[in-house]
Order: sequence, then structure tokens, then C-alpha cells
Amino acid sequence: MTPTRILIVSWEYPPLIEGGLARHVRKLSEALVDLGVEVHVLTRGGDQATIEEEMAGVLIHRIVEPKRPTDLAEFVTWVERMNSDMLAAGVDLGDRFEFDLVHGHDWLVASACDHLARRYDAPLVTTIHATEWGRHQGWVEDHPQSHIHGVEKWIANRSDRVIACSHFMREQIADIFSVEEGGISVIPNGIDPDDLPAEDPLELARLRSEFAGPDENLVLLIGRLVYEKGFQLALEAMPRVIEALPNTRFLVAGSGTHEAELHKQAEDQGLMSHGKFLGWIGDDVLHSLYRIADLTVVPSIYEPFGLVALEAMASECPCIAADTGGLREVVPLEGAGLRFRASDPEHLAEAAIQVLGDDELAHRMVEEGLAHIRKFDWSDVARQTLDLYRSIAPVAGQA
Repeated sequence: MTPTRILIVSWEYPPLIEGGLARHVRKLSEALVDLGVEVHVLTRGGDQATIEEEMAGVLIHRIVEPKRPTDLAEFVTWVERMNSDMLAAGVDLGDRFEFDLVHGHDWLVASACDHLARRYDAPLVTTIHATEWGRHQGWVEDHPQSHIHGVEKWIANRSDRVIACSHFMREQIADIFSVEEGGISVIPNGIDPDDLPAEDPLELARLRSEFAGPDENLVLLIGRLVYEKGFQLALEAMPRVIEALPNTRFLVAGSGTHEAELHKQAEDQGLMSHGKFLGWIGDDVLHSLYRIADLTVVPSIYEPFGLVALEAMASECPCIAADTGGLREVVPLEGAGLRFRASDPEHLAEAAIQVLGDDELAHRMVEEGLAHIRKFDWSDVARQTLDLYRSIAPVAGQA
């Protein structure tokens, strides 16, 4: 049987990592290769010349990206130019390879994906990882939010099938984009514990000593520092946690548009003597932080899935999460994790105090978390994705 040949289009792919999307596309691509699929990825290459390379069996084609503006309104124009460059590169690829299907990720590559699928006469699948409507709690009337929302609605309705990472996201996509739920497949994100290896215990002890003493609790807030991730709620809860457990410290790891406001909030609350902001850090250190923390808090206001929660569980760190969005499908009410009422700092504080003050509960959460993450194996994710491909694009060797 001739393997299915697909083109995946993504605005990021390791080593260029802006967020969780790059890691998702890499793991999905590699898992599809393991199933016998020939996977080509069209993505950015920074300021390098256009290059082609093979990584873990995935054939990667990178374009030179235009210089990115800092102004959000100008970012839309930048995206349009990037899509034009991706389209040109994709046309050349189509002259060399016959693709059975195009799979795009989010609005950032929508235009290129739509044109390439039409040119190849191939079905188009789009994974929508998050929506502008959700990120801004429905406020999408002004530019550039209105433009991004429009592109998302357009590509959702142009695609032969849409993939959502949770049932929560399927309902949102169907509702705000007027897409039939039958045209939306729910395939969760995956987690690979091997991507989060345990470091040398001595090195972990050294790293922890930078942020907390042997008898102190360390609370971890990790991810993109943007409003919808809700870190402001976690900081609001910290004084109560510290009052109940004075030996508690916190660590904020990540960067984003809300970073300066979070710094100011922590200073205004007198918290800076109890914690630290690390800013952006590389994956190696980032993954080690789970191992040295006593608790990871995921306080999102809007969360399509909740990968941070799974990463914490895979790293043997107890996790509490907001009872909202995709987190409801990732974090159990009890056992592997605990959920608190979304946007409720008081309830967040209660949950944190409960876990930090009960070693037996924390140990049980770790054990059950390791079992829970097996439900999100990348091999299963890839099989579900390949079944979807074959349902809309019969390929050589398939009846």
C-alpha cells in the first residue's frame, strides 16, 4: 500500500516555538510517520534561506519569514504576507509531490491552506486550537480581533472537516462559526512523558534551592502570560495561601502581553518578597520546574484544552485547575487533580491550601495523575487523525 502523503501547514515548528502549537504539530507529525504516513510540514524558517530537512521521518520545508512587527494591527498584514510566501512554496511542492490531503493549524495559515487544497484538488482539514472569540470573551467587534474572528469563521466553513481538541471547543466552534457539529471531530491533544524526563536529583535540588528552601512550599504558574490564562487570579489568591501557609513561595514562568501588569499586581500586593518572575525560559528548564514544584496552578479563564495540567501530571507534580473549558475534560474533579471554581480566587486559595497542607493527598494525586495521562497517548491521537483523513480522502491501497 502506498502511504498517505499529506501536507501539514503550521506557522511554527521546532526549533521555532511560540507556544504549544509547535509541539503539537511535531508530535502529531512524528506519530503519523510511525503509522506509515508520508508527512510534509510547511512552516517558517526564521531569517534563514529556504531550507528542507528531515527530522524523525518528517519532511520539513521552511520559508524565510518577513520581519515581524510589534504592533498587533500590523501583525495581520504580516500574516497575509507569510501566507503568500507559504502559498508560493506550497505550489512548488505540489509540482514535486502529489498530496492526498492538506491539514492546517489555526487561522494563521488559513489562506495558504485553502488555496493549496484547491490547487491540489485535495480535502482540507483544519485544527482550530483556540478562537479569538474565546480569547476575548466574545469581544471581537474591533480590528484586529474582528479580522481574526472573520478568518477563523471563513476557514472553519471552507474546510472539509474541522478538528477540535475538546468537546467544549466543538460546541464553541459550532455555535460561533455556524458549523454543523457533524463536521467537527474531537481529537484531544497528546502528552509524551518521555518529553518530560526526570533530571538528575542533585541538579533538581540545586535548581529548587534557587527559588525555595527545603521547608518551603513552591507554587508554579507556568505558560503564556496573557489575560485569558488567569494568572492575575492566582496572584490575587496568593496572600490568603501565604497567610495560611507562611512557608509558601511562588514562581511565574513565561512571557506575554500581560506580563507587565502581573508584575505590577504582585508588587502592589506585596508579593515580590515571596516569589519570582522568570520570564521566558527554554524547554529544558521549563520542564524541570514541574519537578521541583509542590503544586502547579492552572487558573485559566478561557482554556480550549489544558496541556499544562497534563505536563504537570506527567512530571509528578500535583495540579489544581479552573473548572472551565477543556480543563473539565483533562483534569478530574478529584483523584489525579482538583478543580476550583473558575475566576474565583477564594476557591483557588482553598484548593491550594488543601493540597499543600496534605502530603497524603498530594502523593495520591501524583500516583493517579501518572495513570490518568495514559488516556492522552500520541499514538492514539495519530490513529484517530489518520482515521479521519481516510474517511474524507480515500488513498492508494484503500478501498
